[in-house]
Amino acid sequence: MLLDPETLRLSQLIWDYHHVNHLLSPADCILALGSHDTRVAERAAELFLEGFAPLLIFSGGLGRLTDDLWDEPEADKFARIARDLGVPADKILTENRSTNTGENIALTYALLQQHQIPVKRLILVQKPYMERRTFATFMKQWPGEPVEISVTSPQISFADYPNHEISQEMVINIMLGDLQRIRLYPPKGFQIYQDIPEEVWSAYEQLVRKGFTSHLMPEN
Repeated sequence: MLLDPETLRLSQLIWDYHHVNHLLSPADCILALGSHDTRVAERAAELFLEGFAPLLIFSGGLGRLTDDLWDEPEADKFARIARDLGVPADKILTENRSTNTGENIALTYALLQQHQIPVKRLILVQKPYMERRTFATFMKQWPGEPVEISVTSPQISFADYPNHEISQEMVINIMLGDLQRIRLYPPKGFQIYQDIPEEVWSAYEQLVRKGFTSHLMPEN
């Protein structure tokens, strides 16, 4: 589907907002959150191989977008990609049961406790349009002592992100769903509050009017 320039301009505003632009520094471990996007695994492996942390964790079972696509858990697939890129198998831990970000957090924490691995600083790797929501969720739901969190994602532009598995139209729909949740979830106790600039919310409303609603939640 060919999208008009105004739709692309509005979508770029939301894409940019979802990026938290954290400056990365060495951490105790890198945690990659599973999804349909294997480029997340590649980014996590890249950071490990660059020496940002001595341990790489992959978290994810089969979620809403992968349940019909793959026959193995996201974490297992991501771990295999990392090993193929040169990450030693004994430097990888997997949590392959979670189906959402809240479970990623809880089950990864339990995994770290099981292996008696203390963590004070985490690098989280997520899809580009889920950086901010991931940060807000971890800051609210991490069950242990407070940790320092940085979030990053595959270094890909909005124009270059779509591929044979996810169209630009689908990216926009998912981005809007994540932005809506950033607004709705703090009162429910799922995330910390994140300011949404007026121009970003205006872009959201205009795109909703254009019909990008497939990933929105009911608001009542």
